Amino acid sequence: MPTGLIALGAFIATIIVWNVGFKRNMGEAMLFGLLVTAAFAGLDAPEALLNGMLGALDEEVLYAAIAFVFMAYVVDRTGLIQKLLGILNSLVGRVRGGPVVVDTVGSAVMGALSGSNSGNTAATGAFTGPWMIRTGWSPERSATFLAGNGGLGAALPPSASMVIMIGFAGSMVTTGQIYLALLCAGIYQVVWRLLLVFYFVRRDGIQRSPEADLQPLRTALREGGAALLIVLGAIVPIGITVGPVADFLTNRTPIGEALENIEILTWIPVLITVLAMLVGRRELPRGARAWHDWLAGAMPRFTSIGALLFFAVAASEVLGDLGLARDIDGILADLQLNKYVMALLVGVLVAVVAGPLSSTATLTAVGHVALLSLVSVGVDPVLAVTAILVFASTEGASPPASGSIFVAAGITGAKPEKTFLPLIAYYMVPIMLIGCLIAWGALPVLR
Repeated sequence: MPTGLIALGAFIATIIVWNVGFKRNMGEAMLFGLLVTAAFAGLDAPEALLNGMLGALDEEVLYAAIAFVFMAYVVDRTGLIQKLLGILNSLVGRVRGGPVVVDTVGSAVMGALSGSNSGNTAATGAFTGPWMIRTGWSPERSATFLAGNGGLGAALPPSASMVIMIGFAGSMVTTGQIYLALLCAGIYQVVWRLLLVFYFVRRDGIQRSPEADLQPLRTALREGGAALLIVLGAIVPIGITVGPVADFLTNRTPIGEALENIEILTWIPVLITVLAMLVGRRELPRGARAWHDWLAGAMPRFTSIGALLFFAVAASEVLGDLGLARDIDGILADLQLNKYVMALLVGVLVAVVAGPLSSTATLTAVGHVALLSLVSVGVDPVLAVTAILVFASTEGASPPASGSIFVAAGITGAKPEKTFLPLIAYYMVPIMLIGCLIAWGALPVLR
């Protein structure tokens, strides 16, 4: 019996029923979802629950999400966000939906560098998220854009997911073929996201920034140029861990081995917070009482995001122990279908598994059997690898356990559960369709 797969269905159903049906808060829903999932371990349920919770404490994204909540609070309270928004408004404030366009393009560039969905959401959303809200977008819509765009971390080459799939494909493909094909697939995803921006600009009635709020760029830089220093908090961790600078530091300096221990997702909020406190030091409180009140203002943000993500990650750990990956392997290996149905089925299963797992973990678990299943029904190996990578890139937009969702919610102050259905409708399903069209040969890619 596919215990892991049944447990995954029960986890998602519990969350939906408790939150939507009974109108209870998402924290309770996630907790009950975790308990229901652990119950599938039978007599070992207490041990499975404990292992899941201990495993969650080892997950970087849990601490990173909390760090991003505090980072957003500090950047806002020091007044730096207003200065940054003034500069950005001077540049693209006259474009309707400008902040989301910047986030989409920035996520594409940052995603190609970092290869991390959550890290991508964090690096670009730290600045564009508050800007979206200030220009008329709701917190939930802003968080939806941030999490949806975060998926470009795995959608564009190079990425760890790409390396994993090239390893599985072996001599069937070359790195160059996959790089070009995935680049084309990533461009399709960027185009879709931009179309979404233009659609929601009209639907939500988003207007250009008022002329009164638009300063000449020279004036904005003179008054708030120092605030740009906090951007280094995102650029430096990425710059020294990927690309030519990273290669030089790794191969020709004594600190090369230490670079492997740098966790981008954690260091981005830490560095931005430190830089924000330095640049905005005049706005920081004075005295113990003032500091107490200042820090107390951030506490409600921690409790909501921290609890939700902890229960979600713990449930993911339990599902892994229950054999979710093995169940998916068994289903795909036993089916005999044509390439159209097989591609659709592989897309659904990979996207579902990518919900509680990361894209790399998903492909490590089911990437090989997914590839063999597609190739066995006549899908070209290059197209098969590319389609699977597209399916896995839905990780950032896969509720309820995607780290990108909680990072985005922490930045914008949105309720994570309010983004679930929009993410499924506007990102997961269309991206899965893009992957299917590539596998079917209907959407051309270079190779």
